[in-house]
Amino acid sequence: MTTVSEPRIDERLEKRYMGIRTQTPFRGMFKGVDQLRKELTGWVKQQETPPAGPYFLRYHVIDMAGEMDIEFGILVATPLPDDGRVIAGVLPAGRYASLVYRGSGLTGNKTLIEWARVNGIAWDRWDDEQGDAFRCRCETYLTDPKIEPRKTKWEIEVAIKLADNQSP
Repeated sequence: MTTVSEPRIDERLEKRYMGIRTQTPFRGMFKGVDQLRKELTGWVKQQETPPAGPYFLRYHVIDMAGEMDIEFGILVATPLPDDGRVIAGVLPAGRYASLVYRGSGLTGNKTLIEWARVNGIAWDRWDDEQGDAFRCRCETYLTDPKIEPRKTKWEIEVAIKLADNQSP
């Protein structure tokens, strides 16, 4: 069963992170995300630097029928040197619409997108030759998988940056 919170809009500060970016078909994507999570978790432990927030999945370009351009990341207080595989990045400051869901990610995302459509809210996005590109669209894992291993029980926030010319 999927549960979804009420959507909200808030102002967010820029956040620095370290992440692993890849392209993958949507079908089977989450198996790859699990591998990226394990790889990045191991990398973070080797750095002996505590994370500054939870892990997240950033969607750079979405093409559910083709390749997804995604990045699995962790917030950090101070970016670390890139190592070729793990690179520094920034979640941009700005206004975001978000909600928290538990269960189906498709349902959570569809709920937020439909709410924005009904309310005339525009995303900071553009058409890319590879699909729908976003300035910042993330799913943040609010539940620690070490505490709750069942993904269907995880609370996940989906947040999408609004176009800069949006009124309140």
